[in-house]
Amino acid sequence: MQAFLFSAHWFIYFTLAAFCPGLSPAQSLPLKLTLCLLAFSFIVAALLSFRFSNPLVTAIYRIAAVWLGFLNFFFFAAILTWLLWLALQLFGLPANPAHTRPLIAAAFFGLALIAGVYGLINARFIRVRRVSVKLPNLPQSWRGRTALLMSDLHLGNINGLRFCSRIAALAARLQPDVIFLPGDIFDGTRIDPDRLAAPFKTLSPPFGKYFSIGNHEEFGSASRYTQALTRAGVRVLNNEKVTVDGLHILGVPYSDSHYPIRLRATLEALHPPQDRDQAQGQAAILLNHAPNRLPIVEQAGIALQLSGHTHGGQFIPFTWFTRSVFGEFTTGLHSFGALQVYTSAGAGTWGPPMRLGTAPEIVLLQFE
Repeated sequence: MQAFLFSAHWFIYFTLAAFCPGLSPAQSLPLKLTLCLLAFSFIVAALLSFRFSNPLVTAIYRIAAVWLGFLNFFFFAAILTWLLWLALQLFGLPANPAHTRPLIAAAFFGLALIAGVYGLINARFIRVRRVSVKLPNLPQSWRGRTALLMSDLHLGNINGLRFCSRIAALAARLQPDVIFLPGDIFDGTRIDPDRLAAPFKTLSPPFGKYFSIGNHEEFGSASRYTQALTRAGVRVLNNEKVTVDGLHILGVPYSDSHYPIRLRATLEALHPPQDRDQAQGQAAILLNHAPNRLPIVEQAGIALQLSGHTHGGQFIPFTWFTRSVFGEFTTGLHSFGALQVYTSAGAGTWGPPMRLGTAPEIVLLQFE
């Protein structure tokens, strides 16, 4: 990872030096030193954040994370700069290097700067998605009720107490009957989880708040995060099932969902055939952080899986990469046979606090 980051910074410097001939040695040295320092910033900040929690580490992490996002756009701007110049040469189009090359670089790097700034702003505006869901064998009492899906808040050095309070206030205004939290509520860094989870105490939906463990809670010991959520009134479902007014709610941790044999055995134990075969009132919802192992989940008779994890790719070009892995289940509501899957793009961000091509969301599901 560090080798790639260093190479990306070198490539950006190489492009700027090649396309900006007016860059003097006196100017290039500070640029070299700055880019060299930035090349190591995110790895160093990430390592510090796993060991220490203080304002200095938070500031370093935020600066490094924001730069990592701009690095992404500047890197692709550098690639496009070279591609356009090579195209001009290949097709023999007249181009005065002294004038054309700086203009090309300025155009692409300017667009990259705009994309980064937009991404920062876009990531702060949380959308409320409203989705209707029709489940077979749903208890009559649940028809017309609403469930709020909140995933991937990534509370930590970027999204702090104020962010969580804003999410909680938004959730309170929606007045859901139940709240589902399918993982990555925390970012996995060394923070005070009780302090950051405190706003969840203000939420008291009639049928409870339920959480399953995501991959970021598993960075280190998941118990410090789950215990904080429990103290905030959230029911942690760690390979467990609860039945709420006839509706089964199951939760599996991220690590267990990756092992087919383990996941199949867990779901068979939590949702045995006699529960699936009942004609009425036995619909089951699974909180599973990643939208994977769908054949196993469908075979277990689950009606609806609620996931996050993907962030929808968070920003271009990773939106395309993520879709190549998860396909249509990257975001939104889709069917896999008899199973319905809703994958949320999440409310927070990991790494760069940017979104381009996606939007942060919480999802209000209405049961029909």
